[in-house]
Parts: sequence; structure tokens; C-alpha cells
Amino acid sequence: MKKDLHPTNYRPVVFQDTSNNSTFLISSTAETDETIKLDDGNEYPLVKIHISSESHPFYTGKEKLVDIEGRVDRFKAQAERAKKNRKKLASSAAKKTARKAKVATKNQQETNEEANDKPATSKKSKQKKASK
Repeated sequence: MKKDLHPTNYRPVVFQDTSNNSTFLISSTAETDETIKLDDGNEYPLVKIHISSESHPFYTGKEKLVDIEGRVDRFKAQAERAKKNRKKLASSAAKKTARKAKVATKNQQETNEEANDKPATSKKSKQKKASK
């Protein structure tokens, strides 16, 4: 076997689930500065974790939301902002479309008025003027 292949700090470590304070004593090489004293009277290194098999919905069968870092709240806030922005953009687009339609209607009316004000000239009258 190769020398210095295996870790030297393999020892019993307590993992504590912060969502329900359950603890697991297993062997690990995880580094930590904290310690905890268990019921057996021994003191062990402590590693805190956010979720474990004791609190995960897959293992418990319960739908429970554990959000230590606030990611769900940030996502909901972001979704709400996006919804407001979509409404704002839709209303500004509707206003822009209404303004364009109003301008187009006004231009059409002006064109119709100009056509009514000009005397009607036919092809024959244009040809007579051209031949003179």
C-alpha cells in the first residue's frame, strides 16, 4: 500500500441538523472549531448542517420549507418585481399603440380633408392641359 494515502484526522464527529436540532455521531474528516458534549459524557467536534434525513421532506414524508439563507423570500420578491415590470411594460406598450393609432387616424382625416378641398381632375382634363 502507498504511504500517506489515507487521512490522519479520521475521527468521530457530531453532525447537528439546525432545523430540528437532531444529532448524528459518525466518523468523518470534516474540519470544525466547535465541540459538543453528548449524553455519553464525551466531547466531540460539531458540524452544523441545514438539512439532513431527519428534516428532508423526501425522508420524512412531510412538506416542510427550510429556508435558512432566505432564498425563497428573495425569489418571491424577484417574481413580484418581474410581474410589476411586465404590467408596466404592457401598459406603456398599450399607450404607445393608442398614440400611434390616434396619429394615424388624424393623418387619415387630414388626407381626406385635403382630397375634398382639391377640385376633381380627370385624365382627359389633364391631357388637354398637357396638349396646350
